[in-house]
Order: sequence, then structure tokens, then C-alpha cells
Amino acid sequence: MVSEAPPFWWTKADWRAWGLSPISFLYGRIAGRRMRRARRGHVPVPVICIGNFTVGGAGKTPTAIAIARAATARGLKPGFLSRGYGGSLDVVTMVDPHHHRADAVGDEALLLAREAMTVISRRRVDGAKRLVAEGAEIIIMDDGFQSARLELDFALVVIDSNRGIGNGHLVPGGPVRAPIPEQMRQMSAMLKVGTGPAADALVRQAARAGKPVHVATVVPRPSPSLANRHVLAYAGIADPEKFYRTLTGLGAAIVERRAFPDHHHFTEDEIDDLLKDAARQDLLPVTTAKDAVRLAGRGGQAQALADKTEVVEIDMVFDDPHTPGHIIDAAIAHCRLRLLKAR
Repeated sequence: MVSEAPPFWWTKADWRAWGLSPISFLYGRIAGRRMRRARRGHVPVPVICIGNFTVGGAGKTPTAIAIARAATARGLKPGFLSRGYGGSLDVVTMVDPHHHRADAVGDEALLLAREAMTVISRRRVDGAKRLVAEGAEIIIMDDGFQSARLELDFALVVIDSNRGIGNGHLVPGGPVRAPIPEQMRQMSAMLKVGTGPAADALVRQAARAGKPVHVATVVPRPSPSLANRHVLAYAGIADPEKFYRTLTGLGAAIVERRAFPDHHHFTEDEIDDLLKDAARQDLLPVTTAKDAVRLAGRGGQAQALADKTEVVEIDMVFDDPHTPGHIIDAAIAHCRLRLLKAR
């Protein structure tokens, strides 16, 4: 899978997308076949997968956290299952947010581990079994929808309403991970994040396929200290413009912007530049929670930048607050049926 989405993926399809279309066609055939024919393992607890149609962020991690909080409120013990993007560990690992660093387990896994027990595993069936052994009563997968080798009880596919599916082409000509009809067939429901128009065509397609469409919004937590502050905003996420819009909405005046690749591990030179630029212009460094965990535990200048940086935390807020509970109920019902059939 391509790790960094080139800018042309998110604009109208041009000569680059069309020039790569033969490779995209082949990629789509293989990806679709793998989704259709995947042999999946089973675990005796409900499994909810939070995925997206495309490479790049759509809000999967805050959605997974919202579902976990709803599960906890119902008295269930949730466990997160992640591949551990960018991590260096190949074994099934229980993530310790006080011990592990992002370069070992991945930034998203560290964010999830702040909320509930989290396992990273390249073999998701093995990771799911570890979570069950640790007492998980419901498993929430962050990503892995197209490549799941684990039987899913509910697949919620998240789409950003401002970016949609970009130019609509499959990798490598565009950001789409597998043919949309196959993804639609296998998903349980769609979650549209935000109020932009870019997801409208997919919403109509989901409705025609009889798939429920839920709506949510990414809401930043109150940050009174940012109001009217001149800031240096830096972020290594899939859509840094989304972060900049959030800062503007919180009343911050963005003087300098620094965009890095998604999941980027900041070099010492980059950290030094950020510190010097902020000091020279008397700016407050501001970043995302995902970026902040990549600085944690490194010491030295990384710790100095972390100490000076204001971190903007976000939550996924569903238009219907009962939606996470309905998703959990559907997953539990499907799991019970699945277990009955397996007897």
C-alpha cells in the first residue's frame, strides 16, 4: 500500500491519473479479488472494523475511540486492534503508552492505548486472540477493512465530506484502496464526517445499496489559550489543511505553517528549525495529538518542542448520539448469530 498520498490524488483526475490507469485497473482487480475471497479467522467476541475507502486520513482513529467509549459506558471491556502503522515490532504486542514510542508501535496505536488496551499485530487474527485472552469483550479494529483476515461483525467505513475519494481512481492513480462496489458490498454502514459536498455521490450510492449512512463531526476540545494567539502550526497528518481550519475556528492566528508527510517522524534538524522559528517570531507552536505522541519519549530537543507546544485534542461527535450504541448492538447480534452457526 502506498504510504503517502501525492497531491494529484485529491484534485480532478489529470494525465497522471489517466496515465496510471492500466496499473490502477490491475491493482483494483487484485484488491477486489482479495476482499471477495479472503479466508477469515474467528474470535468469540464481537469485532467492529473502522475503515475508509481511501489511503489517507478520514477520521478512523477518533471514530474508533468514540465507539470504545460507548462500549465502556455500557459496561463492556473494549480492546483496540491495530497493525501499528510505521512501527518496528513484528510480534503481537500489547501497547504501553508509558513505555513504547511511536517509532516502535505507531502513533495511532499510542493514541488508542490512552483509551483502552491496544494490541498491534500484522496478523490481525493473532492480535484479536491476544485481546480475547486479555479479557476484551469487544474488539475495535482501527483500519484493515480491505485486508481483514478476521471475521467482522460490523464494518463502518468513514469518509471525509471535504475530500471524498479524491479523483476517484484506484491506487496508484488515485487514493481508492479497492473497487468501490466491492467495498460497498462488504461494509455494514457509512459514516460521513463533516458537512462538505465531496461525499454526496458515495452517500447516494450507499443509500441505493441499502446501507445506513451516519453523520458525525470532528469537534476540537476547548482551547481558550489559542484565542487571538499568533501560532506556528505544524502537522504530519494526511490532511493538514483540516488542522489549519480547526485552529482558525479556535481563534488562533496562523503565522507559520509546516506540513509534513502523514505519520512523519521529525528529524533533529526539523525540530531545531521549528523551535528557532517559533522563538524568532514569538509564536506558540501548535500541533495535533497524533504528532505530539511522535515527540514523546525522545528526550533532548524533541522534549523541548513537546514542552513548548500546545496540543489540540479532538473528538468525533455523532449527529445522533445513539449511533455508537446501535453499532455495538448490531455487532453483538451478528456475533451471536455467527457463533451459533459455527456450532
